[in-house]
Amino acid sequence: MQRVPITKDGFERLKTELQRLQKEERPVIIRAIEEARGHGDISENAEYEAAKEKQGLIERRILDLTQKLSECQIIEPSDEGNGKVVFGSTVVMEDLETHEVTTYRLLGPYEADVGSGTISVTSPLGKELIGKEEGEEVRVQTP
Repeated sequence: MQRVPITKDGFERLKTELQRLQKEERPVIIRAIEEARGHGDISENAEYEAAKEKQGLIERRILDLTQKLSECQIIEPSDEGNGKVVFGSTVVMEDLETHEVTTYRLLGPYEADVGSGTISVTSPLGKELIGKEEGEEVRVQTP
């Protein structure tokens, strides 16, 4: 099984979400299904159908999180990359055509969120950045 890098904080966030779904969300939806069943014929019961659909979404997310957590390998980022980009590094890049400057932190795929300034080390850009030194030019073909 391939191990997926993650920070301790990222692992804890996934674990907390899983526990919340299992201990809070799941019991609430089970009670909602039981209550909806109590209203009679479930074949035409919109409350029952909505609760079952929500239960399906919760169960799928629980399975997804369980699988992700089993694949994780916690790696604590180090500031000592010997001047090279490593897992956990923050990089500042300039697009040489548009002169737009962006800052990203390289994390694992389960923590990556471009909107919050993190990219995955397994993404095309992340793969190209790993091992590079300050001032090096990186060319990446994106979709």
